[in-house]
Amino acid sequence: MSDDFKSGFVAIIGRPNVGKSTLLNKLIGQKIAIISDKAQTTRNKIAGIYTTEKEQIVFLDTPGIHKPKNSLDRYMEKASFGALNEADAIWFVVDATEKRGLGDDFIIDKLKNFTKTPIYLLINKIDLLNDKNSLLKKIAEYVNNGLNWSEVFPISALNGDQLEELISNISKKLKPGPRYFAKDQISDHPERFFVAELIREKILNFTQQEVPHSIAIVIDSMKKDGPESKLHIQASIIVERPTQKNIIIGKKGSMIKRIGQSSRRDIERFLGEKVYLETWVKVEQNWRERPQAVQSLGYNSKQDF
Repeated sequence: MSDDFKSGFVAIIGRPNVGKSTLLNKLIGQKIAIISDKAQTTRNKIAGIYTTEKEQIVFLDTPGIHKPKNSLDRYMEKASFGALNEADAIWFVVDATEKRGLGDDFIIDKLKNFTKTPIYLLINKIDLLNDKNSLLKKIAEYVNNGLNWSEVFPISALNGDQLEELISNISKKLKPGPRYFAKDQISDHPERFFVAELIREKILNFTQQEVPHSIAIVIDSMKKDGPESKLHIQASIIVERPTQKNIIIGKKGSMIKRIGQSSRRDIERFLGEKVYLETWVKVEQNWRERPQAVQSLGYNSKQDF
């Protein structure tokens, strides 16, 4: 590693559904954060590692900030704001198609405490705007009565618009530092985490109403019987009520079969090997309300704060 190697951490923060996870995946060039149209899809702080011969940037994707209603929500809020403490720069992402709201103001008020950290305003989803005037109005919403932004970047995370310029800009501001992770590593989470997230993503996409927010995934085991055999994964899908269990299983097991088949394809693509996936659905009454249950289901990792 050369003496002029640079590194740093960039926290990505914003309200739910503004495109933070899509941005992270595009920057890393691989899917490491699950995507859905449901709020609160991201529950953990996820590090995406971008490495070149000259630099390593660790992007920290965070749960969308919203008003906490239970122990899980409080964990998510703590994970989001905790990421700001270790960041060398902060990217505040907003949706170009949505008006500035109380949630944005709440985050901006929190960001005022980080006076020594460069804070970027990223206006995402510009591909959905009809004209340049709409973009100018959106920028004005946040420049007026906002922060003294270090930079303002209109972007499209989906299409990759302005992302090269964004990385180039942040690269110039990095300080000399070590390579924190191996050059071929793309995240700090283990494979089990991503397998669980891919299963949860399918449930988010295939089910409606109260079910998505009430589920958690536990990987009970991942093992091979021999070098030539498939990877055998056993996973538990945790729900809060028997009615939700019925929805996940579906008529004659149709939904759980659909979830399993779709999850297996994505898991095989991610791991690069054949997988045999078994799933069970279990009821843990009101687990999101109980701090001990939240912790036991994996939402209390020290690396998230």
